[in-house]
Amino acid sequence: MGAFCLFTTFTAKAQQDAQFSQYVFNGLYINPAYAGYKQDVYLSGFYRSQWTGLDGAPQTFSLAADAAVADERVGLGLMISQDRIGAQSSLAVYGNYAYKIQIGDNESSKLSFGLGAGFIQNGLDGSKLHAGQPGDEYVPVGSQSFILPDARLGVLYTNNDWFAGFSADNMVAHFAKGLKSTTISVPVPQPHYYLTAGAMIPLDEGVKLKPSFLIKDDRAGPTSLDLNLFMLLGERIWIGSTYRTAIPSWDKSNLQQSLQKANAVVGMIEFFATEKLRIGYAFDYSLTALSNYSYGSHELSIGIYLRHGRERSNFNRCYF
Repeated sequence: MGAFCLFTTFTAKAQQDAQFSQYVFNGLYINPAYAGYKQDVYLSGFYRSQWTGLDGAPQTFSLAADAAVADERVGLGLMISQDRIGAQSSLAVYGNYAYKIQIGDNESSKLSFGLGAGFIQNGLDGSKLHAGQPGDEYVPVGSQSFILPDARLGVLYTNNDWFAGFSADNMVAHFAKGLKSTTISVPVPQPHYYLTAGAMIPLDEGVKLKPSFLIKDDRAGPTSLDLNLFMLLGERIWIGSTYRTAIPSWDKSNLQQSLQKANAVVGMIEFFATEKLRIGYAFDYSLTALSNYSYGSHELSIGIYLRHGRERSNFNRCYF
């Protein structure tokens, strides 16, 4: 599996954000403007094991907390995430601030502006790499790491029927990296951009449908599209799936034209075990050649409401 670890070294200069699937249940992971949206004190966490069965495969762990203050006009949030893939590691910590403006006479129609600030610590453990030739200068001896300041920003519009948002992260770290003296081996965080929208459609008493999409781009790698379709049953259980694929955006001459576009299909369920406790699980089945070598990707999540519970979350709102 040394080849897999070595591969991560040469792709470090185009490092991508960690992949996860349950952002559909907590938008703070992709957009700081989501802070305070649930109008409660909300704690959440998830653990993702990607490409299970491969040595050095990605593992991601994250914790987040957010709340609404100042008559719910302001949202505050904290997010901590750690990602490991082969010899690479990344730790990110962000404080998030969101300010909400009511649009028109409809109290549910709100535009939120968000900003996150924090730091990223990226590193590479040379002891987990195996050089093809002794003394290879691209394989570090021991561990290397650096800490960089970073920022993220976003905007989010929501009402009772639909939502739309745009966000960007890693907006500062890649500039600050150029000011530091580090080797080529250490991963470089790149800006990522997220565009998302969706709607909540009542089908029958106790049944609602939520279609949505997410477009993710980092300007260097393939542009990714998630098509999501979820059903809410009895105001308590979410069941749905995601189809993830690459889509054409603009000319990216650095990419191989023969790259496979279809990436994965995801099955997901999330339910309220109690009024204040949410539990979720997602399984990603790879549509690439990795399906022959791994057992898929598994993702567990948990969410806790500290003040009011799910009745305060207002299930009529679509960005849940």
